[in-house]
Amino acid sequence: MTKNIIFDFGNVLVQWHPELIYGNYFGDEAKAWWFLRHVADMDFRQRIDAGELMDTCIAEQQARYPEYSEAIALYRNCWREMLTDEVPGMRELINELKTKKYEIYGLTNWSMETFPEARNHFGILQMIDRYVVSGAERLVKPDHRLFKVLLDRYHLQAEDCTFVDDNPANVEAARQMGMQGIVFTGADDLRKQLGL
Repeated sequence: MTKNIIFDFGNVLVQWHPELIYGNYFGDEAKAWWFLRHVADMDFRQRIDAGELMDTCIAEQQARYPEYSEAIALYRNCWREMLTDEVPGMRELINELKTKKYEIYGLTNWSMETFPEARNHFGILQMIDRYVVSGAERLVKPDHRLFKVLLDRYHLQAEDCTFVDDNPANVEAARQMGMQGIVFTGADDLRKQLGL
């Protein structure tokens, strides 16, 4: 039986849209998506989320793709603008879950260089005071070891937890650890899946 709800943060609690910054920069949405798939790609982003210094990762990527040096720098210079707002309905849902006596936790892939400022800015992140940040642990989802850090730190049993993430691979990893898993598509759907 679920007693604990564990939330991813990016695009579950806080909207993260780097494609908006790069769409404006390139003046072309398709080119922005190409850039995020091939230059500022998942490997690049996961290195930062796994605790490598952003400046180091950016410098290495600029050396690899010098023609995109200015665009790569935007990943640091405009990271705050990539976070646009709270995800609609999620503040109310967290309050409802707390009222119903669920325990709330967070498990996020996020750089420790930027997470403190993001948490200070977005009140919804301050609603969760028990969380694990990948950058501090030097591990990223879907690595099972990051899930284990959270379970061990807060003395949780996997079978008592439901994990919510917009990335299906991360949800599958949680299920492999013995948790219930929900792929997030919006607050209304999540409320239904939680049976509220």
